[in-house]
Amino acid sequence: MGDRSNSPLDDFRYVKACPAGCAAVLERTDILVAEGPLLKCRECGQLVSQMTEEAYARSIAALDVPEGTLPQSRLHGSPPRMHKKRLKKISRLAGLAPQRSRLLDVGCSSGAFLASARSLGYVGTGVEPAAKPVKTAKEFGLDVRQGFLQDLRFPDETFDAITLFEVIEHVREPMTLLRECRRILKREGVMVIGTGNADSWTVRFMKGNWDYFMNHGGHVSFYNLMSLSKLAGRAGFRVIRKETRGCSLYRKDQVSEFRYAISKIVRELLSVPAKLFDKGHDMVVFLGKA
Repeated sequence: MGDRSNSPLDDFRYVKACPAGCAAVLERTDILVAEGPLLKCRECGQLVSQMTEEAYARSIAALDVPEGTLPQSRLHGSPPRMHKKRLKKISRLAGLAPQRSRLLDVGCSSGAFLASARSLGYVGTGVEPAAKPVKTAKEFGLDVRQGFLQDLRFPDETFDAITLFEVIEHVREPMTLLRECRRILKREGVMVIGTGNADSWTVRFMKGNWDYFMNHGGHVSFYNLMSLSKLAGRAGFRVIRKETRGCSLYRKDQVSEFRYAISKIVRELLSVPAKLFDKGHDMVVFLGKA
């Protein structure tokens, strides 16, 4: 759409500038969500919500539930396949066996990923601001600290690996968070950020109907590979690996059963090229210190 954001409500927005650190203006897009059109950074393509500070506070408060973002049944038993794959990549990139690796999971919620890491031999610590999921994690014997990372003041170069899965999209000023991560990450350590890809084919097909935009739970900032790379570089990191996966055309409640069934076939056909061309809607970026 190309219009600059300029309305009486701008002063009440939770995010007022590009979270990736660009000085460019934010322009309105044709991606319509509950809070109005998403805004886009002219320089890096970062998308941000027009959610107000009050609405953001309510949305974040809704996440403070005992089960956190994953059911308690996932906190024990065999680690999910996705967790295993990510932990294996972390070990390979950091060049360390799990038993000699200290891992920090930022925004760990009730500790599902930490539990997977522990079962594979990692020494894991979690950080989570919400009290109720922290209590759940501790009941499962996990080392989880309540609070924000910047306030906990871990010593310099404490961790071999730091993970932020489904965290950065909630953060208004991620530069502060990433610089703190860099301080406590060991020199040859690896940081992993997992979030949605706003430059995906799913966004092109679904616009504001993408679940990631709709069922946000405090999602206010939507990255693409360029914007995340710019943010990482400005925080003192370099990208050492990137990957995307997944493609959707419709939500099930949008179309008939027949059309949805056809879309699932098309989705599978598009999954490989989406991954090859970095157009999948799930994005994971592995970073090392620059």
